[in-house]
Amino acid sequence: MTTIARLAETAALIGDPARAAMLYALMDGRAFTAGELAQAAGITPPTASGHLAQLVTAGMLAVEPQGRHRYFRIASPEIGGIVEGLMAVTANRVDRLPNPGPRDPALRKARICYDHLAGELGVALFGSLAKAGHINVSPEGAGLTASGTRLLDRLGIEWPESRRLACRPCLDWSERRHHLAGQAGAAICSAALARGWVRRRQGTRTLDITPAGAKAFADSFGVRLG
Repeated sequence: MTTIARLAETAALIGDPARAAMLYALMDGRAFTAGELAQAAGITPPTASGHLAQLVTAGMLAVEPQGRHRYFRIASPEIGGIVEGLMAVTANRVDRLPNPGPRDPALRKARICYDHLAGELGVALFGSLAKAGHINVSPEGAGLTASGTRLLDRLGIEWPESRRLACRPCLDWSERRHHLAGQAGAAICSAALARGWVRRRQGTRTLDITPAGAKAFADSFGVRLG
């Protein structure tokens, strides 16, 4: 009964429009102040502080003091996965998706989902790795195979030891197919940013694939986007 009660409490927390808006704003992996999140949710800073306190208490957000400010971020990849999953469910409930705005094509092509690659790029990466046998996909999830481990080692893509899953499928809300999450997904995303394969557009989750990145994704992972 305690588990059911906590499940209901978590659902109620996300179900509030203001808290949902703040969680959505944090889905690009960055940390924001209460004032910035209040602006994103369209509410006053005092109201935002109350909502943020509830999310921190529930373990959905982590807070880090720095100077005079307190920065809030998604507490874990699991919380990010919940929010991304709800975004996918919400999109699937719409009978007809609205016409996209001028920035939507870029957002669909490549973006960050918490700490891994999403959009057409992320989905293509997942599909290519699965086709090459570098990840093993089953109804229970996905796992990094021995050849996948060798591939990442050969590319110099490493990640710290953690209890987090090495490989996890994450349903992409725009493509309605899976992209790669987990430690491997996060490590590839970090390497892509550090090596200049993708560049982040300021203030958004959108990623631009550089010419060097297009070549690297094609040569290293067999990913070719039009």
